[in-house]
Amino acid sequence: MTSDAPVIRRLAAILAADVVGFSRMMGEDEEGTLARLKRLRAEVVDPAIAESRGRIFKTTGDGLLVEFPSVVDAVQCAAHRCQPRRCDRRW
Repeated sequence: MTSDAPVIRRLAAILAADVVGFSRMMGEDEEGTLARLKRLRAEVVDPAIAESRGRIFKTTGDGLLVEFPSVVDAVQCAAHRCQPRRCDRRW
């Protein structure tokens, strides 16, 4: 089956992120870990993604897949806005 409709393509950068040690932390304190993860997302991660023009398209427990319109936006989000040191202070 063929179609005469034009194919629309777009370039995107995908960022994959997860919380290091999540399983261990869940084993030690499930309620506290989930509360900290929720706070971290709300205060640090989600705003950083929005500022970098990103869009979360999949979440998994402690992980995210995020689409950005450019590689520059993805790298800036990961390197400058969601630095491990910054996130560790909130965790």
